Amino acid sequence: MSNQVMVQKATAAKTEKKTYWTRKRREQWAGWIFIAPEVIGMLILSVFPLVCSLFLSLTEWNLVGGFSAIHFIGFDNFVNLFKDNHFIKALKNNVLFTVGTVPLTIVMGIILAALIHKKLHFKSYFKAAFFIPYICSTVAIAAVWQALYHPSKGPLNQLLMDMGMSHPPRWLVDTGFSLIAIMIIYIWQILGYQIIIFLAGMTNIPDELYEAATIDGASGMQQFRKITVPLLGPTTFFLVITSTISSFKVFDMIKFLTNGGPNYSSTVIVYQIYEEGFERFQMGYASAMSWVLFLIILLVTSVTWMTQSKKVHY
Repeated sequence: MSNQVMVQKATAAKTEKKTYWTRKRREQWAGWIFIAPEVIGMLILSVFPLVCSLFLSLTEWNLVGGFSAIHFIGFDNFVNLFKDNHFIKALKNNVLFTVGTVPLTIVMGIILAALIHKKLHFKSYFKAAFFIPYICSTVAIAAVWQALYHPSKGPLNQLLMDMGMSHPPRWLVDTGFSLIAIMIIYIWQILGYQIIIFLAGMTNIPDELYEAATIDGASGMQQFRKITVPLLGPTTFFLVITSTISSFKVFDMIKFLTNGGPNYSSTVIVYQIYEEGFERFQMGYASAMSWVLFLIILLVTSVTWMTQSKKVHY
Protein backbone atom coordinates (compact mmCIF):
# COMPACT_ATOMS: atom_id res chain seq x y z
CA MET A 1 0.00 0.00 0.00
CA SER A 2 2.81 2.36 0.87
CA ASN A 3 4.52 1.65 -2.44
CA GLN A 4 1.34 2.55 -4.30
CA VAL A 5 1.10 5.87 -2.41
CA MET A 6 4.71 6.67 -3.21
CA VAL A 7 4.12 5.93 -6.89
CA GLN A 8 1.07 8.18 -6.91
CA LYS A 9 3.00 11.01 -5.27
CA ALA A 10 5.84 10.64 -7.73
CA THR A 11 3.39 10.63 -10.62
CA ALA A 12 1.63 13.72 -9.26
CA ALA A 13 4.96 15.54 -8.81
CA LYS A 14 6.00 14.58 -12.31
CA THR A 15 2.69 15.74 -13.73
CA GLU A 16 2.91 19.01 -11.81
CA LYS A 17 6.43 19.54 -13.13
CA LYS A 18 5.28 18.89 -16.67
CA THR A 19 2.31 21.19 -16.39
CA TYR A 20 4.36 24.16 -15.12
CA TRP A 21 5.23 25.19 -18.65
CA THR A 22 1.71 25.73 -19.80
CA ARG A 23 0.97 27.52 -23.03
CA LYS A 24 0.03 30.70 -21.19
CA ARG A 25 3.23 30.67 -19.13
CA ARG A 26 5.36 30.06 -22.21
CA GLU A 27 3.72 33.01 -23.94
CA GLN A 28 4.36 35.19 -20.90
CA TRP A 29 8.04 34.30 -20.79
CA ALA A 30 8.35 34.78 -24.54
CA GLY A 31 6.83 38.23 -24.16
CA TRP A 32 9.27 39.17 -21.40
CA ILE A 33 12.20 37.95 -23.49
CA PHE A 34 11.09 40.05 -26.46
CA ILE A 35 10.65 43.23 -24.42
CA ALA A 36 13.76 42.67 -22.29
CA PRO A 37 16.08 44.71 -24.61
CA GLU A 38 13.65 47.66 -24.47
CA VAL A 39 13.32 47.43 -20.68
CA ILE A 40 17.09 47.19 -20.22
CA GLY A 41 17.62 50.12 -22.60
CA MET A 42 15.06 52.20 -20.72
CA LEU A 43 16.70 51.41 -17.39
CA ILE A 44 20.16 52.33 -18.67
CA LEU A 45 19.26 55.35 -20.80
CA SER A 46 16.34 56.82 -18.83
CA VAL A 47 15.95 55.58 -15.26
CA PHE A 48 19.65 55.50 -14.38
CA PRO A 49 20.36 59.06 -15.65
CA LEU A 50 17.22 60.27 -13.85
CA VAL A 51 18.40 58.80 -10.54
CA CYS A 52 21.90 60.19 -11.08
CA SER A 53 20.46 63.63 -11.85
CA LEU A 54 18.43 63.54 -8.64
CA PHE A 55 21.53 62.60 -6.66
CA LEU A 56 23.65 65.30 -8.32
CA SER A 57 21.01 67.93 -7.57
CA LEU A 58 21.83 67.38 -3.90
CA THR A 59 25.55 67.86 -4.42
CA GLU A 60 28.09 70.48 -5.35
CA TRP A 61 30.15 69.15 -8.26
CA ASN A 62 32.47 70.86 -10.66
CA LEU A 63 32.66 68.56 -13.68
CA VAL A 64 36.31 69.34 -14.28
CA GLY A 65 37.26 67.97 -10.85
CA GLY A 66 36.06 64.43 -11.58
CA PHE A 67 34.04 62.19 -9.28
CA SER A 68 36.26 62.98 -6.31
CA ALA A 69 35.02 66.59 -6.39
CA ILE A 70 31.41 65.59 -5.55
CA HIS A 71 30.29 67.04 -2.20
CA PHE A 72 26.87 66.39 -0.72
CA ILE A 73 25.13 69.65 0.30
CA GLY A 74 21.47 68.61 0.63
CA PHE A 75 18.87 71.06 -0.66
CA ASP A 76 21.22 74.06 -0.84
CA ASN A 77 21.09 74.09 -4.64
CA PHE A 78 17.30 74.37 -4.63
CA VAL A 79 17.40 77.12 -2.02
CA ASN A 80 20.03 79.06 -3.97
CA LEU A 81 18.04 78.72 -7.19
CA PHE A 82 15.31 81.00 -5.98
CA LYS A 83 17.88 83.55 -4.84
CA ASP A 84 19.55 83.51 -8.27
CA ASN A 85 18.38 86.51 -10.31
CA HIS A 86 19.46 84.88 -13.56
CA PHE A 87 17.36 81.78 -12.87
CA ILE A 88 14.35 83.88 -11.84
CA LYS A 89 14.73 85.85 -15.07
CA ALA A 90 14.94 82.63 -17.09
CA LEU A 91 11.84 81.27 -15.34
CA LYS A 92 9.86 84.44 -16.07
CA ASN A 93 10.98 84.38 -19.71
CA ASN A 94 9.93 80.73 -19.99
CA VAL A 95 6.48 81.46 -18.55
CA LEU A 96 6.06 84.42 -20.93
CA PHE A 97 7.22 82.26 -23.83
CA THR A 98 4.72 79.51 -22.99
CA VAL A 99 1.81 81.88 -22.36
CA GLY A 100 2.58 83.79 -25.55
CA THR A 101 2.96 80.81 -27.87
CA VAL A 102 0.78 77.89 -26.73
CA PRO A 103 -2.66 79.59 -26.75
CA LEU A 104 -1.90 81.44 -29.97
CA THR A 105 -0.76 78.34 -31.86
CA ILE A 106 -3.80 76.39 -30.63
CA VAL A 107 -6.25 79.11 -31.73
CA MET A 108 -4.52 79.74 -35.06
CA GLY A 109 -4.12 76.01 -35.67
CA ILE A 110 -7.80 75.14 -35.18
CA ILE A 111 -8.99 78.11 -37.27
CA LEU A 112 -6.64 77.42 -40.18
CA ALA A 113 -7.37 73.69 -40.01
CA ALA A 114 -11.10 74.40 -40.20
CA LEU A 115 -10.59 76.67 -43.22
CA ILE A 116 -8.44 74.11 -45.01
CA HIS A 117 -10.85 71.31 -44.17
CA LYS A 118 -13.98 73.08 -45.39
CA LYS A 119 -13.26 76.02 -47.65
CA LEU A 120 -10.03 75.63 -49.61
CA HIS A 121 -9.14 73.86 -52.81
CA PHE A 122 -5.70 72.22 -53.15
CA LYS A 123 -5.84 71.00 -49.56
CA SER A 124 -2.78 68.79 -50.00
CA TYR A 125 -0.69 71.78 -51.04
CA PHE A 126 -1.66 73.84 -48.01
CA LYS A 127 -1.08 70.91 -45.67
CA ALA A 128 2.45 70.48 -47.03
CA ALA A 129 3.14 74.23 -47.11
CA PHE A 130 2.25 74.69 -43.45
CA PHE A 131 3.98 71.48 -42.34
CA ILE A 132 7.33 72.01 -44.09
CA PRO A 133 8.70 74.47 -41.46
CA TYR A 134 8.03 71.93 -38.73
CA ILE A 135 10.17 69.23 -40.35
CA CYS A 136 12.96 71.60 -41.40
CA SER A 137 16.11 72.01 -39.35
CA THR A 138 15.58 74.53 -36.57
CA VAL A 139 19.08 75.94 -37.10
CA ALA A 140 18.40 76.45 -40.82
CA ILE A 141 15.12 78.20 -40.02
CA ALA A 142 16.84 80.36 -37.41
CA ALA A 143 19.52 81.36 -39.94
CA VAL A 144 16.88 82.52 -42.42
CA TRP A 145 15.01 84.52 -39.79
CA GLN A 146 18.26 86.00 -38.53
CA ALA A 147 18.70 87.56 -41.96
CA LEU A 148 15.08 88.73 -41.98
CA TYR A 149 15.53 90.33 -38.57
CA HIS A 150 18.72 92.26 -39.43
CA PRO A 151 18.29 95.72 -37.84
CA SER A 152 19.31 97.78 -40.88
CA LYS A 153 19.45 95.49 -43.91
CA GLY A 154 16.75 92.96 -43.09
CA PRO A 155 13.69 92.81 -45.38
CA LEU A 156 11.34 93.05 -42.40
CA ASN A 157 12.71 96.37 -41.15
CA GLN A 158 13.03 97.68 -44.70
CA LEU A 159 9.31 97.01 -45.15
CA LEU A 160 8.47 98.74 -41.85
CA MET A 161 10.52 101.79 -42.83
CA ASP A 162 8.85 101.92 -46.25
CA MET A 163 5.52 101.94 -44.39
CA GLY A 164 6.60 105.04 -42.46
CA MET A 165 8.14 103.63 -39.26
CA SER A 166 11.26 105.69 -38.68
CA HIS A 167 12.68 103.54 -35.86
CA PRO A 168 11.69 99.90 -36.37
CA PRO A 169 12.55 97.31 -33.69
CA ARG A 170 16.09 95.98 -33.59
CA TRP A 171 14.60 92.55 -32.89
CA LEU A 172 17.28 90.08 -31.77
CA VAL A 173 19.63 92.76 -30.39
CA ASP A 174 16.91 94.64 -28.50
CA THR A 175 16.18 93.61 -24.90
CA GLY A 176 12.51 94.46 -25.38
CA PHE A 177 12.03 92.45 -28.58
CA SER A 178 14.49 89.54 -28.53
CA LEU A 179 12.11 87.11 -26.81
CA ILE A 180 9.17 88.28 -28.94
CA ALA A 181 11.24 87.74 -32.08
CA ILE A 182 12.00 84.15 -31.06
CA MET A 183 8.34 83.57 -30.17
CA ILE A 184 7.32 84.63 -33.69
CA ILE A 185 9.74 82.13 -35.23
CA TYR A 186 8.59 79.37 -32.87
CA ILE A 187 4.91 79.98 -33.67
CA TRP A 188 5.64 79.99 -37.40
CA GLN A 189 7.55 76.71 -37.12
CA ILE A 190 5.16 74.81 -34.83
CA LEU A 191 1.91 75.96 -36.43
CA GLY A 192 2.01 73.36 -39.21
CA TYR A 193 2.12 70.52 -36.71
CA GLN A 194 -0.95 71.89 -34.92
CA ILE A 195 -2.85 72.20 -38.21
CA ILE A 196 -2.08 68.63 -39.28
CA ILE A 197 -3.20 67.20 -35.92
CA PHE A 198 -6.40 69.26 -35.94
CA LEU A 199 -7.13 68.18 -39.52
CA ALA A 200 -6.73 64.55 -38.44
CA GLY A 201 -9.21 65.17 -35.64
CA MET A 202 -11.69 66.84 -37.97
CA THR A 203 -11.80 63.83 -40.28
CA ASN A 204 -13.31 61.85 -37.39
CA ILE A 205 -16.25 64.24 -36.98
CA PRO A 206 -19.30 62.77 -38.83
CA ASP A 207 -20.54 64.89 -41.74
CA GLU A 208 -24.10 64.10 -40.67
CA LEU A 209 -23.72 66.48 -37.73
CA TYR A 210 -22.92 69.39 -40.04
CA GLU A 211 -25.70 68.42 -42.43
CA ALA A 212 -28.24 68.31 -39.59
CA ALA A 213 -27.00 71.68 -38.30
CA THR A 214 -27.30 73.19 -41.78
CA ILE A 215 -30.89 71.95 -42.08
CA ASP A 216 -31.64 73.54 -38.69
CA GLY A 217 -30.33 76.85 -40.02
CA ALA A 218 -26.99 77.01 -38.15
CA SER A 219 -24.39 79.26 -39.74
CA GLY A 220 -20.82 78.18 -40.42
CA MET A 221 -19.57 80.02 -37.32
CA GLN A 222 -22.23 78.38 -35.15
CA GLN A 223 -21.29 74.95 -36.51
CA PHE A 224 -17.65 75.70 -35.74
CA ARG A 225 -18.42 76.77 -32.15
CA LYS A 226 -21.05 74.12 -31.35
CA ILE A 227 -19.74 71.09 -33.25
CA THR A 228 -16.11 71.40 -34.32
CA VAL A 229 -14.56 72.92 -31.20
CA PRO A 230 -16.30 70.64 -28.63
CA LEU A 231 -15.62 67.45 -30.59
CA LEU A 232 -11.97 68.42 -30.96
CA GLY A 233 -11.61 68.57 -27.17
CA PRO A 234 -9.35 65.48 -26.83
CA THR A 235 -7.21 66.68 -29.76
CA THR A 236 -6.92 70.15 -28.24
CA PHE A 237 -6.00 68.65 -24.87
CA PHE A 238 -3.25 66.57 -26.47
CA LEU A 239 -1.84 69.60 -28.29
CA VAL A 240 -1.95 71.78 -25.18
CA ILE A 241 0.10 69.21 -23.27
CA THR A 242 2.67 68.59 -26.02
CA SER A 243 2.96 72.29 -26.91
CA THR A 244 3.50 73.25 -23.27
CA ILE A 245 6.24 70.68 -22.85
CA SER A 246 7.82 71.77 -26.13
CA SER A 247 7.75 75.46 -25.17
CA PHE A 248 9.60 74.71 -21.93
CA LYS A 249 12.25 72.76 -23.88
CA VAL A 250 13.11 75.42 -26.45
CA PHE A 251 16.89 75.74 -26.70
CA ASP A 252 18.51 75.42 -30.12
CA MET A 253 16.79 78.48 -31.56
CA ILE A 254 17.89 80.65 -28.63
CA LYS A 255 21.41 79.23 -28.66
CA PHE A 256 21.85 80.02 -32.36
CA LEU A 257 20.19 83.45 -32.44
CA THR A 258 20.89 85.23 -29.16
CA ASN A 259 22.87 83.06 -26.73
CA GLY A 260 20.31 84.08 -24.14
CA GLY A 261 20.95 87.80 -24.62
CA PRO A 262 21.00 90.64 -24.80
CA ASN A 263 21.28 91.05 -21.03
CA TYR A 264 19.49 87.72 -20.36
CA SER A 265 16.35 89.00 -22.09
CA SER A 266 15.87 85.75 -24.04
CA THR A 267 17.34 83.26 -21.56
CA VAL A 268 15.03 80.36 -20.68
CA ILE A 269 15.47 77.53 -18.20
CA VAL A 270 16.91 74.95 -20.60
CA TYR A 271 19.48 77.44 -21.86
CA GLN A 272 20.34 78.33 -18.26
CA ILE A 273 20.82 74.62 -17.51
CA TYR A 274 23.18 74.34 -20.49
CA GLU A 275 25.12 77.41 -19.42
CA GLU A 276 25.53 76.24 -15.82
CA GLY A 277 26.34 72.63 -16.69
CA PHE A 278 28.48 72.84 -19.81
CA GLU A 279 29.99 76.32 -19.69
CA ARG A 280 30.47 76.81 -15.95
CA PHE A 281 30.65 73.03 -15.26
CA GLN A 282 28.42 73.28 -12.17
CA MET A 283 26.65 69.96 -12.70
CA GLY A 284 24.96 69.85 -9.30
CA TYR A 285 23.41 73.27 -9.76
CA ALA A 286 22.37 72.43 -13.32
CA SER A 287 20.77 69.18 -12.13
CA ALA A 288 18.75 71.09 -9.55
CA MET A 289 17.50 73.38 -12.33
CA SER A 290 16.55 70.33 -14.37
CA TRP A 291 14.43 68.97 -11.54
CA VAL A 292 12.71 72.30 -11.01
CA LEU A 293 11.89 72.34 -14.72
CA PHE A 294 10.59 68.77 -14.47
CA LEU A 295 8.35 69.69 -11.53
CA ILE A 296 6.99 72.75 -13.35
CA ILE A 297 6.09 70.68 -16.42
CA LEU A 298 4.58 67.99 -14.20
CA LEU A 299 2.48 70.58 -12.37
CA VAL A 300 1.21 72.22 -15.56
CA THR A 301 0.45 68.86 -17.15
CA SER A 302 -1.37 67.62 -14.03
CA VAL A 303 -3.50 70.75 -13.77
CA THR A 304 -4.40 70.54 -17.47
CA TRP A 305 -5.18 66.84 -17.12
CA MET A 306 -7.43 67.34 -14.09
CA THR A 307 -9.24 70.22 -15.79
CA GLN A 308 -9.89 68.11 -18.87
CA SER A 309 -11.00 65.14 -16.74
CA LYS A 310 -13.54 67.28 -14.89
CA LYS A 311 -14.95 68.55 -18.19
CA VAL A 312 -15.27 65.03 -19.58
CA HIS A 313 -16.90 63.80 -16.34
CA TYR A 314 -19.34 66.70 -16.39
